[in-house]
Amino acid sequence: MRIGMRLLLGYFLIVAVAAWFVLSIFVQEIKPGVRRATEGTLIDTATLLAALARDDLLSGSPSHGRLAQAFSQLHDRPFRANISGINKVRNEYHVYMTDAQGKVVFDSANQAVGEDYSRWNDVWLTLRGQYGARSTPQNMADPESSVMYVAAPIVDGGRIIGVLSVGKPNAAMTPVIKRSERRMLWASAVLLGIALVIGFGMVWWINRSIARLARYADSVTEDRPVALPDLGSSELRKLAQALESMRLKLEGKNYIEQYVYALTHELKSPLAAIRGAAEILREGPPPNVVARFTDNILTQNARMQALVETLLRQARLENRQDITLTPVAVDALFTQLKEARSVQLAAKNITLTVVPSSLTVAADAALLEQALGNLLDNAIDFTLENGTIVLSAHSQENRVTIQVSDNGSGIPDFALPRIFERFYSLPRENGHKSSGLGLAFVSEVARLHRGDVTLCNRPEGGAQASFTLHRHFT
Repeated sequence: MRIGMRLLLGYFLIVAVAAWFVLSIFVQEIKPGVRRATEGTLIDTATLLAALARDDLLSGSPSHGRLAQAFSQLHDRPFRANISGINKVRNEYHVYMTDAQGKVVFDSANQAVGEDYSRWNDVWLTLRGQYGARSTPQNMADPESSVMYVAAPIVDGGRIIGVLSVGKPNAAMTPVIKRSERRMLWASAVLLGIALVIGFGMVWWINRSIARLARYADSVTEDRPVALPDLGSSELRKLAQALESMRLKLEGKNYIEQYVYALTHELKSPLAAIRGAAEILREGPPPNVVARFTDNILTQNARMQALVETLLRQARLENRQDITLTPVAVDALFTQLKEARSVQLAAKNITLTVVPSSLTVAADAALLEQALGNLLDNAIDFTLENGTIVLSAHSQENRVTIQVSDNGSGIPDFALPRIFERFYSLPRENGHKSSGLGLAFVSEVARLHRGDVTLCNRPEGGAQASFTLHRHFT
């Protein structure tokens, strides 16, 4: 399971358990809470009605007293009330009055007059000066049919002369309880939904940061490092910085190993030639042989010196992270390249054609000239005598592509994937090989300009090098 799904599942389980715990407490408290509130109103009502019923009880005919008349008129006057969506159309109070012996002398429902209620808790306790209340089901088979009764004493001169009990069916409170439970369930569902959305957002944010870090690590693995991403988290930022430090150390180690290996490989041939010439010179050969081998030693020495200088220039370039861009006119650049290579072009009678261009690019003028000069030098080396080379440039949207095309021998297919590697070179027409750093230098210049360089064979013969700048130009 992915780490994001683990985090989401753990977060959601925590929220779900907390919501269930809180919801269960609220739901369990709704019914008793409503009943406690109702009991409080019944106490107030019973106490008030007991004070009003005292005169009725003392009159000896409570069934015709003011309380009886009030309930009679109440039954004849139906009403309608909408209480937060709950319709109320009738009075749900059941009121009865007993004398001091617990005998019912008044019943608002006209059902229990004359019966002995002295054993019911509400009457029994109230007659003894205690708080009297009971909850009795009207149908023993239906526990929801219970009626809650709360009694108050009818007092005359400090003496309890009767009991007035007010009852209300618990079923009358069921709509309120059900509605509260529904609202709680809906609120909990909304809460879980919001928590899930927040969880998805958190997981997306974490996965996005981890994915950016993974892409950064993959780019290092694929030898195309990108800038260290801003992950927006101190922990992930520390991890990214640790990876960056590790990358720099590994790259530095690999960089040194590659250069030492390549330099050792390139120096083997000239050192062997110098050693062979020195051994022959120790034998005292004729003057003409001495002169030839002395020239060979000087030639190999110059080759090693050029290799070291080129290698140092390449190393300095690879360690640069940014450059200063200035406007460079493409026509003027082509003119400089043509004039600087006029001797090499004349030596092989190569025609260099410059396609006029009014483009101006944003680049480091010296680096761009040197990179294009390396491409042009390669074209001259691999172009036969009396051949042609074309310098051209064209724009497309926010890119400018400078091309060096020739009709020479082209590039072997096996060499195309490695042509920009350091120290990789192909033999020229004269059998000599270059240092193999020219095209690597061009690739580094393209990287610094955030551009691209490609080298491919032309269908009609020869090769074509394309140097593309992706920055905006004027």
